[in-house]
Amino acid sequence: MNAPEQLYVLREDQDALATITMNRGERFNPLSSEMILALCQVFDAIAQDKSVRVVVLQGNGRGFCAGHDLKEMQAHAQDSAWITQLFRSCSELMMRITRMPQPVIAKIHGIATAAGCQLTSMCDLAVASDDSRFALPGVNIGLFCSTPAVGVARNIGRKRAMEMLLTGEMVDASTALAWGLVNRVVPAAQLDAEVGRLAELIKSKSAAAVAMGKTTFYQQIEMGLAGAYTVAGETMTCNMGLADTAEGIDAFLTKRTPQWAHR
Repeated sequence: MNAPEQLYVLREDQDALATITMNRGERFNPLSSEMILALCQVFDAIAQDKSVRVVVLQGNGRGFCAGHDLKEMQAHAQDSAWITQLFRSCSELMMRITRMPQPVIAKIHGIATAAGCQLTSMCDLAVASDDSRFALPGVNIGLFCSTPAVGVARNIGRKRAMEMLLTGEMVDASTALAWGLVNRVVPAAQLDAEVGRLAELIKSKSAAAVAMGKTTFYQQIEMGLAGAYTVAGETMTCNMGLADTAEGIDAFLTKRTPQWAHR
């Protein structure tokens, strides 16, 4: 049983990297109402912290995240207002990740199922150990994974998402990579190193340009072609006005390493 003082989420900062750890590993880090609240709070704090350049999201224990807390949901099954608020809060959590100025890397080990698979899909990047497995298994218990499908389908496409949703079967790490749910699959012993390598690459870029670009990417990706080009063009114009951009172009032309003003 959890000690009363056990934190749902842990945060560790080092060299402009914030690592968020879901801390209910004995239960595969379920997205209970308390876990969702804790994650929202830590993401909000990091979004305002200019010292943080990259965020890594991981889970304690034997897996990343098994999805919602079914015991908690069962206890409130007849309270439609509570259930509505749970899914609304979870959706807000997912959208917070895309709205943060810092890129978020999901570090996956073990299982990422249901809302845990959704969480993987909503992070900007995802690196998985080769023994990771992914699923949208709600159909197995009569609760179709409709909200997890929102993020997953935007990663892997309709037919593959529907296969996961209709069968509830596990997808191995190599399949998740081939389908586009994750960016990298590495041996478990190399997971830390690969996540660190990606984080270092991102940290070496202009924070202002990355934040501006991330915001625009998620804005334009849901738009029609003409609207997307309008938004992207306006962002490119604003981007050109940054001091970092002038420095970056000059550094490229003079063959030197840029010294970013926004760190």
